[in-house]
Amino acid sequence: MNTSATPSTPSSLPGNAPAQALDIGIGGMTCASCVGRVERALRKVPGVQEASVNLATESARIAFVASTAADTAAMDALLRRAVRNAGYEPRAADAADAADDASPWAGFMPVAIGLALSAPLVLPMLGDLFGQHWMLPAWVQFALATPVQFILGARFYKAGWHAAKALSGNMDLLVALGTSAGWGLSVWLWLTAHAGHTPHLYFEASAVVITLVLLGKWLEARAKQQTTAAIRALHALRPDVVHLLGKDGEVDVPVAEVLAGDRLVVRPGERFPVDGVVREGHTQVDESMLTGEPLPVPRDVGAPVTGGSINGDGRVVVEVTAVGSETVLAHIIRLVEDAQAAKAPIQRLVDQVSAVFVPVVLGIALITLGGWLAMGVGLESALIHAVAVMVIACPCALGLATPAAIMAGTGVAARHGILIKDAQALELAHKVDTVAFDKTGTLTVGQPRLSAFEVVPGLDAAGVMAAVASVQSGSEHPLARAVAAAAAQQKLVVQPPDAVRAVPGRGTEGEVQGHGWLVGSLRWMDELGVQALKDGPLADRAAALQREGATVSAVAERTDQGLALRAIMAFGDEPKPGAREALAALKARGIRTVMISGDNRGAAEVMARRLGLDPDAGEVMAEVLPGDKAAAVRALQLGNAAGHPAHHTVAMVGDGVNDAPALAAAHVGMAMGNGTDVAMHAAGITLMRGDPMLVAAALDISRRTVMKIRQNLFWAFAYNVAGIPLAALGYLSPVVAGAAMALSSVSVMANALLLKRWRL
Repeated sequence: MNTSATPSTPSSLPGNAPAQALDIGIGGMTCASCVGRVERALRKVPGVQEASVNLATESARIAFVASTAADTAAMDALLRRAVRNAGYEPRAADAADAADDASPWAGFMPVAIGLALSAPLVLPMLGDLFGQHWMLPAWVQFALATPVQFILGARFYKAGWHAAKALSGNMDLLVALGTSAGWGLSVWLWLTAHAGHTPHLYFEASAVVITLVLLGKWLEARAKQQTTAAIRALHALRPDVVHLLGKDGEVDVPVAEVLAGDRLVVRPGERFPVDGVVREGHTQVDESMLTGEPLPVPRDVGAPVTGGSINGDGRVVVEVTAVGSETVLAHIIRLVEDAQAAKAPIQRLVDQVSAVFVPVVLGIALITLGGWLAMGVGLESALIHAVAVMVIACPCALGLATPAAIMAGTGVAARHGILIKDAQALELAHKVDTVAFDKTGTLTVGQPRLSAFEVVPGLDAAGVMAAVASVQSGSEHPLARAVAAAAAQQKLVVQPPDAVRAVPGRGTEGEVQGHGWLVGSLRWMDELGVQALKDGPLADRAAALQREGATVSAVAERTDQGLALRAIMAFGDEPKPGAREALAALKARGIRTVMISGDNRGAAEVMARRLGLDPDAGEVMAEVLPGDKAAAVRALQLGNAAGHPAHHTVAMVGDGVNDAPALAAAHVGMAMGNGTDVAMHAAGITLMRGDPMLVAAALDISRRTVMKIRQNLFWAFAYNVAGIPLAALGYLSPVVAGAAMALSSVSVMANALLLKRWRL
């Protein structure tokens, strides 16, 4: 059984007990009705909040409440028992993995035996087409069909019996009833025939139907292996053995024994086993499997490396920073697994239909039987028509239509560096008509440089810059890093600051050698009443820098007379390569693009024009504080900006901590993978490369996946809607019905697998 219990966000439950998630592998499910049965059984377990079963992955995700580890273990056992009592098999994790790695022909033996036994039964039917009558003796037909019916078909009887006991139906029950009726009718006709007369028997129908269903399930299993290829490929990125650097040199140890802080040797051509930082050597790293970036990236001393990426031509020593479930690769695998296990909102329609589907089909089969009997055709023909109804109506394709497409879509997205967190984000993204971008780090490089540092006349510029660098020395803000880089370039001595306090969205203040300094935005200085920015010697210069598109900050010092302006700083950033083309691609699809920035309007509009945006058309939202970004997104959703009425489906793209609320507020949040973990957790989609072009790619994958879901559901319903009346009216034999039913499942899987051909 594949289980993993991990705490999720606390829910509003009595006692505020934390919600937990448990994944269970389930064997024996065959159709959408099985899914509903397992879900109902799991939801009856006390403490279970929600249960979602996925037919394509043959797994269940259960949300439940447990206060202790003992409760979690007990819930694990209860859920296993519930699955077993429902008539299905809770599977071990290693069994599922073995199935993934099995030979392409694994599980084909029952199909081969069925084909061998059924072929002689079908041969006379083919002979009739050419005027040849090769009718086998009745006892030979019985001897060939009976093993197929009761040995190869035993799985249908077992699962169908469990469904009948639970007063529900599934594919297995329909197959068992239909083929048993055909086999039983043949035995009855044989035993009641007059001496010397060989009646027409239907052993071939029951045997061929079972064989075709087994063949269809085997083809489905092969297709499922292809849909989970992305997960298997990600797991394969983790090497089993590492070269640990100890007192006695290099020692090969299992990767499970590696701890944070260890130093590992990674040789040319090897994969980095875990996340770390390069401490010795330099190399090129191939991260294409993780990010989709085709070109190797240079990594020198102090640079981070990600587990699963491939070392180039240099031997490096890496200090481990994260192991096990904390690595980036483990996080990626979890995201892909979560997305593939999730149930899309559109699946609810399928669940509602499948809940009543089998009982309705049985009712139609009885009506068909009664109708033909009333028309006087005899029990033999009436029963065969009823069997055809039961066989063609099996709802296999309905259960596979949505999850197969989602698995294929999320898998191909992961290979191109697009991680989709849940099926809801995937399904909703195709509706997006407005994309809002954070500016710094998303549309721009995010590494601004200090382009101007001007002090009040009479002051020492180097001394003021040293004080500013000191106050901002502990900040990770891009502007703070730019000041630190400029101070280091001038080889200034930076003293440790005291009483440092960050003011979100405004700036930083602290003390350096007894003097109080404030470094921040012009808006903050205006709020604090620093008058020199309006009429002082630097006021005109600040306005000119803003008109040129620079981001301008100010430096003030606390004096006995209050806050005194000491300097202004101008920062310049550059658009990301490809950002302008990415925005143009979205516009070409009819999607509105908006840039949200905390910069002053002048600087924001200059950058927007460089990116191809039109400020006059409302495509720039400037001077937006971090705490107000979520409100800006909601305004776009309601159409309250720049004369764009009506409701819109909005995607937000960002990379920083301050973007997290906006990412959560948007219909679809997209986080740049080179950003922060907080942003990635808040977003429904993570773009592993900082490439804005991936935004259009993510929307395109969503559109194509939803299109495949709709196509699959159409064909799944079409097979039944068209097939049931044809079978009831006598136009389809049980053999043809069985072939059509198997074809419906295979066609749905094959259509979903076409998504694997998607390319950027």
